[in-house]
Parts: sequence; C-alpha cells; structure tokens
Amino acid sequence: MATDAELVTQIEAMGGKLAEARASIAKRFIGQDTVVDLTLASLLCGGHALLIGLPGLGKTRLVDTLSTVMGLHGNRIQFTPDLMPADILGSEVLETAADGTRDFRFIEGPVFCQLLMADEINRASPRTQSALLQAMQEKEVTIAGEHRPLGVPFHVLATQNPIEQEGTYPLPEAQLDRFLVQIDVPYPDRDTERDILIATTGVAEEEATAVFTADELLAAQTLLRRMPVGDAIVEMILDLVRACRPDDDSAPEVVKSNVSWGPGPRAAQALMLTVRAEALLRGRLVPSAEDVRAMAAPVLTHRMALSFAARARGENLAAVIDQVAASVTQVTAAA
Repeated sequence: MATDAELVTQIEAMGGKLAEARASIAKRFIGQDTVVDLTLASLLCGGHALLIGLPGLGKTRLVDTLSTVMGLHGNRIQFTPDLMPADILGSEVLETAADGTRDFRFIEGPVFCQLLMADEINRASPRTQSALLQAMQEKEVTIAGEHRPLGVPFHVLATQNPIEQEGTYPLPEAQLDRFLVQIDVPYPDRDTERDILIATTGVAEEEATAVFTADELLAAQTLLRRMPVGDAIVEMILDLVRACRPDDDSAPEVVKSNVSWGPGPRAAQALMLTVRAEALLRGRLVPSAEDVRAMAAPVLTHRMALSFAARARGENLAAVIDQVAASVTQVTAAA
C-alpha cells in the first residue's frame, strides 16, 4: 500500500497525464470542455455515459477520439428498430469441418470491445436494449447458457437525440440508472464554431494521439478509488441525494412539489466516484463542495422525473437539482 506522500505524487502525475489527454482530444473535438471532462470522468470512474444532443454536434467524433486517446479498442453500433440482440452480442453458427464433422462456433458481436458507442440507443426495441443491460451492469453476456466476459475495461457511451422521438423506445428507468452520468451536448459558442469551421474544412485535419493504454486507464480507475473523501463531503452527498426524494422528510418544498420520484443509492455511489474524478481533472487532491455541485445535475438528472403538474408548468429538472445542490452544499459547509 502506497504511503500518503506516494499517493499525492501519483495523483499529481495522473493530473498531468489527464491534461495531456485533454489536449490530444482538443485536436479533433474542439471546445466543449465540460462535455469532454464529463466523458473523461465517466471513464475514470469505470462507468457508462449517456450523451444527449442534436445531430451534428460531434458526439460520434468525440467517442471515436476518446477511443484513440485512451488506447481502447472501440466499436460502434447504429441502433435501429429492427436491430436484434444477436446483432449486438453475436451468435453461434454451425460449421462443417473438412472431415465432415459439424460443430458450433461462436462469432462475437460488436459488444466485445472496450469502448462501445451505442448510437441513438433509444431507437432499438426493448428486447435489444435489454440485451445491452446485462453487458453494462455485469461486464459480461450470457449466450446459449454460457457466460462470456467482455473487454477490460468495458465502457458504453450512448447517444440520444432529444428532439426526434418518432420510431423510438424510451429507455426504462432501470437502464437509465446504469449510466453513471447524463451529458448534455449543447451548441458551441460562436468562437468555438468558427474554430471548428477552420479546422475541419481544409485539406487535412489534426489527428489525436494515444496518451493512455487500457492498463493505464485501469490503474487510473484504481487510483481514483483510493483518493480520500472528507466526512463533510460524504454527508453532503447523502444530504443531496436524500433531499431529491420527494417522500423523504429532508426534501425541500421545491422537490416535493415538482418531483415524482427521486434517485436511489446508486446515485450516491455515482456521486462519490464522480466528485473524485472532478477533483482529479481540476488538479486537486481531494473533492470539495464545488465538485459536488458540479456533478449534481449530470449524476441526478436521468435518475429523477418531474411530476405531470411540474411539466405542465414548464419546470426544468436541472434547475430544481441546481437549487437543491446549492442549498445543501451551503448548509453542510456552514455546519
């Protein structure tokens, strides 16, 4: 077990390596620093991420770039209503050998990789989505009664179009809960869009370079879990998650009047990991209240739902979470 001094040295070295990774990503995915940081945080935590944004905002480009920079074997699946579980997982085929004997051979599907891009995941049928659920939770799939492990590490970065809902199947709450964070991909600002135009419409484009290997990413995930978290931050996370449950005694009025159901314990686990990742990306040795506030919306938004009345009033779930997070972090910090 490393000493405190060695742990500090390792965390500082990892911060430098992450800065190098961000610079390499920026060669192909320009701007959108918050999106990049949240995606990196999900990988550092060993989790999956749901990217929500309109077409043409660079979601596919980001995942492809991450595959290169993080040294991961990546695959991409375009989800469609007619996609079948075997198209994702693979299937057994009957082969005839030269001597006439027959035997089954398993052909791996695209899920057997380290970084899977599930493009427009909500266009697949519930049957196909359920096939991915086991892979996301257990990092293995069961085919013909045999358990087959997936790549190590294994991450799913899924995309959704928030506007186009024709021919889609909304993800069930159980599957949404498997995503560590929800990442909203907004339009770039004017300066960023200008840089994108210049960088991507010439004869050649800059190429991202590998910064991590799969083994180094696994080591970073272990290092992140060894980062200390103060008791005040642990209490802050518990207060925040419990305050977002409308039936909890500690829930404020803004939650009770607007939220129909709140986050479970997996949300608290996700916050414990992501606040460490946020601190690591910011070059800090331990998480702070600022990190809890930064990660509140990405971790909680897809684990909660507005009531019908709140939707009719035009309430915004992210605004409700921000209000609760601000209140909880101030109260806990003061205590």
